[in-house]
Amino acid sequence: MTEKRVLFKSAWLPWVLIAPQMAVILVFFFWPAGQALYQSVLQQDAFGATSEFVGMENFKRLFNDPSYLDSFKTTAIFSVLVAVGGLAISLLLAVMANRVIRGSGIYKTLLIWPYAVAPVVAGVLWLMMFASPYGVVRYALIEMGFEWNHLLNANHAMALIVVAAIWKHLSYNFLFFLAGLQSIPQSLIEAATIDGASPWKRFWTIVFPLLSPTTFFLLVINIIYAFFETFAIVDAATHGGPGKETAILVYKVYYDGFKALDINGSAAQSVVLMAIVTALTVIQFRFVEKKVHY
Repeated sequence: MTEKRVLFKSAWLPWVLIAPQMAVILVFFFWPAGQALYQSVLQQDAFGATSEFVGMENFKRLFNDPSYLDSFKTTAIFSVLVAVGGLAISLLLAVMANRVIRGSGIYKTLLIWPYAVAPVVAGVLWLMMFASPYGVVRYALIEMGFEWNHLLNANHAMALIVVAAIWKHLSYNFLFFLAGLQSIPQSLIEAATIDGASPWKRFWTIVFPLLSPTTFFLLVINIIYAFFETFAIVDAATHGGPGKETAILVYKVYYDGFKALDINGSAAQSVVLMAIVTALTVIQFRFVEKKVHY
């Protein structure tokens, strides 16, 4: 079979077509990234009136700061819980939705709705459900004998932002898992059923391996989401507290830059955060993708 290729009459037409997207990438990604890298090697006052080149001093100061090092541990725990928990719950819901026959449209629509909610709204929503005196979830926990207080207990605060972050991204994962499940040929499932394979064995030996491309894609997306897109949830729900127990890296970038007015230290943190996410993505594509069945 010969490969079909699109031929343009003009050599510059393809560049014109991709120009809007390239402009967006340059303005909203490369330019801010370049500015962050430039600011990270300077030392200036809070108003930007004077500046001095200091090289790597901002980075040395960061890694000598115990609170910054603690935020690495906090971010690692948070990211693993959000990514693994979100994927597991989404896959379970997708498997259940794929089996529904009557009312499946309503069921799927209800599961998609959370994606339309802004992150800050998701944070406030779950904060209200867990906060006193009107929080229904907190009331239920107290009735079961569990004393909930996310304002004083760091584990409770972490659980709050993890639940809010998972719920916010649940619909995105659900849609991709459902599409992946519906693309699996039913003949394979039927053949395994005839051979006597149990539903559990059919899932782990046939369904899940065929879902590995989707799972790998969502793993990368969820790691990036946990690192970058959960700032509003943390800011709305816990403000990084109690103390700094839920101050993940992206929140610390904001806090140090806009509240502590350490612009250059904040820029250095953003460069480190960008390097971490880039390294994690490369590692995932380099090692995890080898186990993906296409």
